[in-house]
Amino acid sequence: MTRFDRRAVLKGSLGAAATIGFGGIGHRAARAQGEPLKLKLGNDLPATHSLNVRLREAVDAISAETNGRVAISVFPNNQLGGDSDMMSQVRSGALEMATFPGAVLSTLVPAASLPALGFAFASYDEVWAAMDGEVGNYIRRAITKLNLIPFDAAWDNGFRQITTSTHPIQTPADLKNFKIRVPVVPLWVSMFAALGASPVSIPLSEAYSALQTRIADGQENPLALIESSKFYEVQKYCSLTNHSWDGFWLLANGRVWRSVPADIQQIMAKHFNAAARQQRGDIVQANVELQKTLTSNGLAFNTADVGTFQQALAKTTFYKDWRAKFGEEAWGLLQKYAGSVS
Repeated sequence: MTRFDRRAVLKGSLGAAATIGFGGIGHRAARAQGEPLKLKLGNDLPATHSLNVRLREAVDAISAETNGRVAISVFPNNQLGGDSDMMSQVRSGALEMATFPGAVLSTLVPAASLPALGFAFASYDEVWAAMDGEVGNYIRRAITKLNLIPFDAAWDNGFRQITTSTHPIQTPADLKNFKIRVPVVPLWVSMFAALGASPVSIPLSEAYSALQTRIADGQENPLALIESSKFYEVQKYCSLTNHSWDGFWLLANGRVWRSVPADIQQIMAKHFNAAARQQRGDIVQANVELQKTLTSNGLAFNTADVGTFQQALAKTTFYKDWRAKFGEEAWGLLQKYAGSVS
């Protein structure tokens, strides 16, 4: 696992800091001119989402503790492009930092979708034990191999629910041939296909218009994103399925990160990791109020029969296929925290 308090990482960072360009400005030149180190941080979430609220707080705290030596600009809501665009930019260093849902990151790092396996986790206790433990370590190692630096604390995207414009989803039978928008994530495409639905892969930035124009009749997301993206304006029902959990990874370009002075690395890691853990609590508290808010905005809620979905998946090759794709090591780590998944 890549950690920010390890002496080896900090020593390497000091050695690289004086020679590698930073945000288009040479680090040595920027410091000589008394200018702050300038970073851009992008994501695909609305500015009002708790992740962006906590990111802005962390950015302010970093600026204050470094006496203005670091200036981080947060660009929410796909301002710098969709997830695939930002991934390319972060890999090249054109964008220094970004947050990505683990399942979306899996198009680049397959292991990142491991926690998002259908009906794997039953509670947040299981989720955070896994993500702060061996499952998170396993994913961080895989991310680091691509010269991307993952911060230690994952952020919460939440358990995912299904919204529809036509009828509530109670059992798998209600998904038969149902056009549901899903992210461009093979794991979830295959899960909904296995459940009999007709999944349509559409980026988040295009999801609202897809629902509005009936390219899809429903979608699936955590309550926080359903509210912040205003899907209630184009959907009638919300079925509580808890069919998958996913988190966000805050990543930095490896070359850029190694150009940051060691003391600033430590300050950034401290505040971003603390913000992630605060944001986890935000989601838990918000979920209670969000159901009330979404109900007042016209969504009708129902609690799905989750057991029937698990049974339906178990009768297909879904779990067997993904066990083979993830590999026995990863599958064993997941089961250590989530219990038997099959």
